[in-house]
Order: sequence, then C-alpha cells, then structure tokens
Amino acid sequence: MDNKELSGGIKRRAAELGFNICGITGARELTEYGERLRAWLDAGMNDRMGYLARDIDKRTDPGKLFGDARSLVVAGLSYYTGLKQKDPEAPRLSRYTYGTDYHDVIPLKLTILLEWIQSVRPGTEGRAFCDSSPITEKPWGREAGLGWQGRHSILINREIGSFFFIGILILNTGLEYDSPCTEDHCGNCRQCIDACPTGAINDNRTIDARKCIANLTIENRGPVPEEFIPKLGGRIYGCDRCQEVCPWNRDLKLPVTPEFEIDGEIAGMSLGDWRNLSPERFSRLFSMTSMRRISYEKFMSNIEAAIKSVQL
Repeated sequence: MDNKELSGGIKRRAAELGFNICGITGARELTEYGERLRAWLDAGMNDRMGYLARDIDKRTDPGKLFGDARSLVVAGLSYYTGLKQKDPEAPRLSRYTYGTDYHDVIPLKLTILLEWIQSVRPGTEGRAFCDSSPITEKPWGREAGLGWQGRHSILINREIGSFFFIGILILNTGLEYDSPCTEDHCGNCRQCIDACPTGAINDNRTIDARKCIANLTIENRGPVPEEFIPKLGGRIYGCDRCQEVCPWNRDLKLPVTPEFEIDGEIAGMSLGDWRNLSPERFSRLFSMTSMRRISYEKFMSNIEAAIKSVQL
C-alpha cells in the first residue's frame, strides 16, 4: 500500500471510528507559532497556568515528543448536541462537559486507528495525543487542512463549525499530506469578540485567560473573583458564548456522538438539585466526565457564584 492509498484508508477508518473530519500533514517545527506563544506568555495572559510556559519546544516541534516523527494525523470529533439542560434557571454547563471525558474517548479511538495502520504497514510506530501533552493542537489542525483559527482562537471547520475536539496521532512513516488551511473565513465578523461576557478575546486571535470564564471556573482553583461574578450569566463550568454566536455554528445538523450525549439525570437537574448537590452525587454523576478535574468544593463555589450572578 503506497502513501496515497494508506492516507485514504486512514481517513476512511477514522470516519468509521466516528471522527467527523481528518487531515494529514508532515512533521515540522512551527516556529511562527512559538513566537506568538512566547509573546502571549510574556504578557501574562496564561494567568496561573504555569504549565503552558514549560516545554515550549515540545509544543511547536512534534519531533521533541516523538523522535521519529514524520507525519501527523489530525482528527476532529464533534461534541455538538441540540439537547441541553431542561431547567432554564439551572446553572449552565459548557457543552463539552455533557458526556464521557474526551481525554478517555479520543485517545482510545486513535489507538484503534494506529493498530489498523500497523496492520497494513507493519513497522509503523506512533503516539496518540488529545489535550494531554504539550503539543499544540489548533495550529496542527490548520496545517492538516481542517480549518482556520477564528477570532475566538478556536479552530473552525466549514462543515462542522467549532464544537469539536482535536486528536493527534504522530507517526514515524511518510504519508500523502493535505494542504494547510490558508484562508480566513471570518471576514469582518466580530460577533464572538463583542459577545464575550468579560472581554477576554484579544484582537490577535488569542484569549486573555485572566478574564476568561472557562479559566475562572476550571483552571483557577480559587473562587471566582468578585468582579467577574456579575458576568458569569449562570455559568458554572466553562463558557460557550463565543461559539454560540459564531455564524459557522448556526443551524448545525450533525449526528450526535453517543459518548458526548448529556446524561438524562444531569439534564433534568433543577436549580435546587444543583444547590443541594452532595459529594456523593457529584462523584457519581461527574466522575467519568471532564468535570472530574476540579474538586467538589470548587464546583460548589462555582454554583453559588453562578446563582449570585443571575440574582444581581
């Protein structure tokens, strides 16, 4: 099987595994992204996420993560669903939290994909990544032709919008490569910037994490700062506002990824259920979701802040 045949087979197998989009690019050092990242870090916009300042060379050079890197398979898996929480007064979750933790779902699918590749091209080795290593995913998504980084910094694909996770498989074998996405389809649109509740979106397609609700409710281990509580809009974990207003996410008609469907019990929780959430119920409902990364105490603090935000 030559490189063209194998590349086509990889994309077909990725689709069979549920991935909505898949592109392939050659390994290289993304020097241009490294300069942008350093400028962002120097401005302190990573807030307390000190880990983002470590291993910058690994973020921009896949060869530093996998010594024999020659190709990157970049795949996107949609987490969009039209189903939402039922009680309009209940504190709000970001859509990506609805189902099974993507850190578990996507690496497993990529491992199965790698096993298929090894079956047709023996000797191939690779490593799978999904938000679990220094590798930077959005620029590699652009390199593989999946889309462009919107003004909100999130990768946008013309077919499936921006509500998708990115997984990367680094391989030690050559393949046929897709052309990078060089066009910007945002045009003059600034809806995401104008809609951001805290003004966290910069004009250079980066985010000031010090203002971002997602950071304040997840990465920031302390309580949400008082000055941001009036802007939470009832949100307790993450924020989808910039994606909700994006025209590329309008009228999406995508098959729901079963692993990311919202749990019926979570969808039906009332305001009172959230306010009286016990440690035991918190563990039972969220131990398999991405929300397991924060403590029960932090989560309850977020709930109280969110309730206060809609009462002000």
